[in-house]
Amino acid sequence: MERYPPIADHGLVGDLQTAALVSSRGVVDWFAAPRFDSPSIFASLLDHDGGGHFLLAPEQDEGTWRQLYYPDTAVVVTRFMSPDGVGETVDYMPVHQGLTASDRHTLVRVIRAVRGTVRFSLECRPRFDYARAPHQLDLAERRATFRAPGTTAFLQATFPLDRDGQDVRASITLKAGEAEAAVFTTGGEGSTPPPPPERERITEELWEQVDYWQKWVRRSRYHGRWAEMVYRSAITLKLLTYAPSGAPVAAATMGLPEQVGGERNWDYRYTWVRDGSLSVRALLDLGFVEEATRFTHWLGDRLRAHEGPDGEPLQIMYRVDGDPHLTEEILEHFEGYRGSYPVRAGNAAMDQLQLDIYGEAMYALSEGQSIAIQGDYHGWKALARTLDWLADSWDRPDEGIWETRGGRQDFTYSRVMCWAAFDRGLKVATEFSRPADTALWTKARDDILEQVMERGWSDEQQSLVQHYGSHVLDASLLLIPRVGFLAPRSTSWLSTLDAMDRVLVSDSLVYRYDPAASPDGLRGSEGTFSLCTFLYVDALARAGRLPQARYTFEKMHTYANHIGLFAEEIGPSGEQLGNFPQAFTHLSLIMAATTLNEALDAAQR
Repeated sequence: MERYPPIADHGLVGDLQTAALVSSRGVVDWFAAPRFDSPSIFASLLDHDGGGHFLLAPEQDEGTWRQLYYPDTAVVVTRFMSPDGVGETVDYMPVHQGLTASDRHTLVRVIRAVRGTVRFSLECRPRFDYARAPHQLDLAERRATFRAPGTTAFLQATFPLDRDGQDVRASITLKAGEAEAAVFTTGGEGSTPPPPPERERITEELWEQVDYWQKWVRRSRYHGRWAEMVYRSAITLKLLTYAPSGAPVAAATMGLPEQVGGERNWDYRYTWVRDGSLSVRALLDLGFVEEATRFTHWLGDRLRAHEGPDGEPLQIMYRVDGDPHLTEEILEHFEGYRGSYPVRAGNAAMDQLQLDIYGEAMYALSEGQSIAIQGDYHGWKALARTLDWLADSWDRPDEGIWETRGGRQDFTYSRVMCWAAFDRGLKVATEFSRPADTALWTKARDDILEQVMERGWSDEQQSLVQHYGSHVLDASLLLIPRVGFLAPRSTSWLSTLDAMDRVLVSDSLVYRYDPAASPDGLRGSEGTFSLCTFLYVDALARAGRLPQARYTFEKMHTYANHIGLFAEEIGPSGEQLGNFPQAFTHLSLIMAATTLNEALDAAQR
């Protein structure tokens, strides 16, 4: 077995407050609790020897491994098939049905023999606080208690457990039709153990979870092409959303590299204003109004709190509960995924200036308004104050959407999204007769458009470019037709799209930009950016280039992992790179699917 499985070689399970990755060999190699952004308990994906893991799988190496989701659910089934027998490990986390944050989280692992005889092995080696906190083990026959500073965890099984130092191991042989279970539960210091697992109750609970997820998916109004991929993306977005606040994290993981062996290893377990705002449109397109509404409320709370750096209304990211403090540290004792060091916890980009976030925020709030999600008077006043501030602040260099660490520039995308902020603000003020300095906003909107078309245009490229004074192309501009800055079939836009085809597109996959042509302050390169590929599909469809859009979209599906999940990037040989799974990728898949499906339907009428 490889020390480090491929990043894509995992399924995701979660309870809407945290999540775990399960490899296709039955190993939980990433799990943090009690929240997405908490210190890890299992992290062998970031340090094979010291990070901690939870294996529960057939012992045999000779055979075939397969993994799937139970249809339209977040229940992962890992199967082993050999001439001697067929075994399965079924993983799920019971969903917290309320909106109250909890320190108790449960990972249920069911093993069963489907055919023949199968011998299963268990290894449970938790490593608390990113493997920095030692723990003590108390072991009874079928219950292990792991005590670490601030945390207590329990492993309870329906079969005997053995001590292995301060860890636990076990072996059990099952015949066809037999099933057992192991349940790992985390809690606060001094927590009491849950009731011991019973086979009958676990079976009932499993089907309750199947029913929960399938009922949720049936609420979707999407019935177009690629429904299975769209539903999987929707489930993934929900799994990555912290239910007590309604805020989505960018990904379930931290530290997974954009280039194996490189230093672009970030912590994505936080809520970006940009990502969350764009998810609103994707969720509304599918009919998930409740989920979209909850994020707009969270976003409105951030605007009212006015906690951005240097007096700005917003900062680019927050913790899932709205806490603005995300101090970055390097976990020097972790070697990193396949030697990709450093491993960072926290994110120092939190204090960057990225002016585009005001456009995405207004995009989300205005899209919500169109489905009658109206904020109260005080909420509107906070929004209006934000746009008044932006009218005096938009014309500044910033770090841009990609959070480069190479210095501030006059990024074209940032200006475009500031334009979108004023455009949407004016429309909402007019439609709902809200008090606003419409003259100030109108002037700012028009000044931005004129500036972008004069200073952001390259005659050499015949395209809008990454920042003023450069000739570098940037795939973030693929959002231009969606927000309405340029018409999707205008001459200027089609020329920009053609330039991106020539420079940024490789076998239908799209790079964000060329780091060699536009240094970003970091060593190494990166793969194509899956978000940008789906935005490319959306832009092609809007431009009327339907055969190219459909082929690109279909081809992109071949890069999904075995159960339909995407990381952040795709490497030169088709491998997935970066944190996994990534919400931005899945929300853009939904956006591309809905746009392309509608365009194909319209073309057939």
